[in-house]
Amino acid sequence: MEQVTTSVLSDDPCHLGEGPTYDVTTDTAWWFDIREGRLFEAQLGSRSIRVHSLGRMASALGRIDAERQLIVAEDGLYIRKLADGAMTLFLPLEAGNTVTRSNDCRVHQSGTFWIGTMGKKAEPKAGAIYALHRGKISTLFPDISIPNSICFSPDGATGYFTDTPRAVLYAVPLNPDTGLPRGEPEVLLRHTGIGGLDGSVCDADGNIWNACWGASRIDVYSPQGERLRSLSVPARQASCPAFVGSDLSRLLVTSAWQDMDATARAADPQAGYTFLLEASARGRAEPDVTLA
Repeated sequence: MEQVTTSVLSDDPCHLGEGPTYDVTTDTAWWFDIREGRLFEAQLGSRSIRVHSLGRMASALGRIDAERQLIVAEDGLYIRKLADGAMTLFLPLEAGNTVTRSNDCRVHQSGTFWIGTMGKKAEPKAGAIYALHRGKISTLFPDISIPNSICFSPDGATGYFTDTPRAVLYAVPLNPDTGLPRGEPEVLLRHTGIGGLDGSVCDADGNIWNACWGASRIDVYSPQGERLRSLSVPARQASCPAFVGSDLSRLLVTSAWQDMDATARAADPQAGYTFLLEASARGRAEPDVTLA
């Protein structure tokens, strides 16, 4: 296990921290506490943090432009204005299904948004992975239990995802101009040992940085599925990484205290914290989401 310089960005413990992203134009990181319906906003230069109450469970966002974000929530996609936080429904998604909520998501270089849903109690095969493309939502992969690790190769020609209970990371060929599949998913790697595959992000070299839930680490895999590095995280349930900083060399990692009793939390005192790792990464900026 590789020990890199690590600091606490936020010691406000997230019940279920997820969905980190970074706006390089404003040096602002964003992430969610899904279970508590909270959106965190952190100015990295000053380390100042604001917490916004959303009134619903939400898990991810995509930057539309300098004034607006697209928020993925349990009942649909909302346009949020940065100026005042006002949210307007853009498209419903599983709005009539009280069993499910959103989970892992990421924007493809084309502006297409891949969106994962799952059961609120991780009900088997209750969720799916969708694509928001040119203002319409289509189903990519149904019967998903816990969608995670959605990310894309630098050339946009490969997408990755997992259904965490299956312990398999899939690679699927994509049309790089649309972010939509043009072939069937194939097994890239099978996870073994402690923990499970959670959120992932691809760097500029095409390597996949994966949060290993339950194992206190970030694993880095090559595009061929070979594990290259394992970085220690000071919380057992690391949930998702994002590249941050002016040169995108640092790694923001969310975590969670979900399903931990008092004894487990006492043994893992930084559970739910949000961390910054000096990872010496070659990261990539997140693309904006396209609405039409």
